[in-house]
Amino acid sequence: MNKKLKLWELDRVSDNEFKEQEKFPIIVILNEIRSLTNVGTFFRTCDAFNVEKIYLCGITATPPHREIQKTALGATESMEWEHRESTIDLVNELKQEGVKICSIEQTEQTTFLQDVSKFSTKERYALVFGNEVNGVDQDVIDASDYIIEIPQFGTKHSLNVSVCAGIVMWEFVRMLEL
Repeated sequence: MNKKLKLWELDRVSDNEFKEQEKFPIIVILNEIRSLTNVGTFFRTCDAFNVEKIYLCGITATPPHREIQKTALGATESMEWEHRESTIDLVNELKQEGVKICSIEQTEQTTFLQDVSKFSTKERYALVFGNEVNGVDQDVIDASDYIIEIPQFGTKHSLNVSVCAGIVMWEFVRMLEL
């Protein structure tokens, strides 16, 4: 029999231990995310994948907020985060620090997600996720080093942004761990 583990058997690190541990060189940028539950889900997913930091830009709501907490399940306490008014100003600042900017979007020329395995494991990456209706701002796309697209095969042409985030973060963590 393969026994399912209880929460207390998972041997998770504490919030303080999490804050001190080495992170994957991944930054997440939320470009005008309007749904509070999506914001909370980003916090929880970023915690799960041990990313450096989350930037909440523009209209993206910030903790503390009951609707964010509902899906974050405490990850707003473990994750380092900061609010910025301008996504493009942040992107330009990070580029000056040598961070590779990766907008997750569908454009005329993209890199499919499965091809990030060819990226350098020696770089820091910022993953930009856009507004639920309008996507990533065009000026941010123009400033990006990579535009990454998740291949899709159904009748819909997009995923929920927080679902998309989990898929993309996993692929980057997988690539960086090899």
